[in-house]
Amino acid sequence: MLIARLIADPTGYTASLDAATAALEAQGMRVAMARMDDVNSPVLQISLPDGDREALSRVLDAHFRPSDLLISDDEIRMPHLFISDMDSTMIGQECIDELADFAGLKEQIADITERAMQGELDFESALRERVMLLRELSEGAITECLSTRIEPMPGAKTLVATLRAKGCRTVLVTGGFHQFADPVAEQLGFERVVGNRLEVSHGALTGGLVGPITDSSVKKAVLLEETAQLGDGAVSLATGDGANDIPMLEAATYGIAYRAKPKARAAANGWIDRGDLTAILHLLRIDEQEWIHC
Repeated sequence: MLIARLIADPTGYTASLDAATAALEAQGMRVAMARMDDVNSPVLQISLPDGDREALSRVLDAHFRPSDLLISDDEIRMPHLFISDMDSTMIGQECIDELADFAGLKEQIADITERAMQGELDFESALRERVMLLRELSEGAITECLSTRIEPMPGAKTLVATLRAKGCRTVLVTGGFHQFADPVAEQLGFERVVGNRLEVSHGALTGGLVGPITDSSVKKAVLLEETAQLGDGAVSLATGDGANDIPMLEAATYGIAYRAKPKARAAANGWIDRGDLTAILHLLRIDEQEWIHC
């Protein structure tokens, strides 16, 4: 059984659903049930007793784009763990690109960042290359960048606060830097932070990093570690947008790609392309009256 919950333009639901149903049936799949719920923000729930997830994703994407979607093997449940990427997921910026602007290198470094997020470059090599370009930049640039450039994604605070109110553990895991992630986590309400750390000496960046690299394998490992600590049957939710998030998205019970690069979007079993981060709460069937607005 596959369960799909989808949010799209409500004015086109009926025609799009009819067309999507016909397309699924043409591929040998049968839509057992399609119902509308959440009156204030209509959501389609489609039960598909046979068929594959990738085919269902393709059909729904083709007929409802842009949409917000989550596909599950059974009834969607409240997660016990929420683990998320930071840059371009919980915040609207790539911190290293914004920091590079203070060194007059934003265009050069942003190009490397984009290629790494698309999965075209080795993450660690690309990270070390960009950090080296920032050597001798004043440590004060981090503080200024945080206060003037870094903003939460719309809905981020409400998402984290609501999940925590429901008893969900929250972890921010980033290929970015603790110097940014720690204050962002405090602002948004995350309970744990895992990331890289820029090396600083005599008030300036050295161009190096302190300690091991937080890469895609570490992100997945943190998810598995946290899930194991919660015990058998723990449900995990992960969000991210780039190639570095793919193993984490694939390992989660619900891996949702937020405004993501194509490879990350294809690897996830859900995506947010239409709404803000509170769309995740709709997909989890959490009533708006229960949201914690911040």
